[in-house]
Amino acid sequence: MNLEQARFNMIEQQIRPWNVLDAEVLELLAVVKREDFVPLAHKALAFMDMEIPLGQGQVMLAPRVEARMLQDAAVQKHEKVLEIGAGSGYMAALLAHRAQRVISLEINPELAQMARANLQKAGIHNVEVRQFDGAKGVSADGPFDVIMLSGSVAEVPQALLAQLKVGGRLIGIVGDEPTMRVNVVTRTSDAEFKTSTPWDTVAPRLLNFPEPSHFHF
Repeated sequence: MNLEQARFNMIEQQIRPWNVLDAEVLELLAVVKREDFVPLAHKALAFMDMEIPLGQGQVMLAPRVEARMLQDAAVQKHEKVLEIGAGSGYMAALLAHRAQRVISLEINPELAQMARANLQKAGIHNVEVRQFDGAKGVSADGPFDVIMLSGSVAEVPQALLAQLKVGGRLIGIVGDEPTMRVNVVTRTSDAEFKTSTPWDTVAPRLLNFPEPSHFHF
């Protein structure tokens, strides 16, 4: 397989048509080698428009979903980012190129180890992967400029919103199948938040986040 051609096709045929037009994001997708973050057994799928299994029931999100979330996060060089759900480390690698520092929480020990190894191999040193239940965040390291949920939740926990700086953004896929929406929640003051829901997608659940009861009496 011609990797560079496959990468170019991924960017031009999947990602750009999905309204990912930020030149810096597109350039980053050309630079960070996605195939190095894909498990060996699935290397051939690295540039396909699909979720890639990581084992333990977890996946890498489709490239266009990752790219658009990265674009919506609008991370700046001076910012500190919290990612929930490290997976293989690919999103953390993308965030690391744009941020000052990234803390990535991964509940699964095998995936945390995989993410660490992949980031080290890629020469990325401003990401700390912690094996940790990310549902509550890490308030001791906050507040954060950006919180990225690399998977879906039924609703955004207040505990995470409380760890945003004023002006900070949380990006996550929220709702239940078949319709989930990307939420971009911006903290506008100590007590106020503004939410936009720019696009729809579907993604597997992050573990241990609360599922509200659907029974109404």
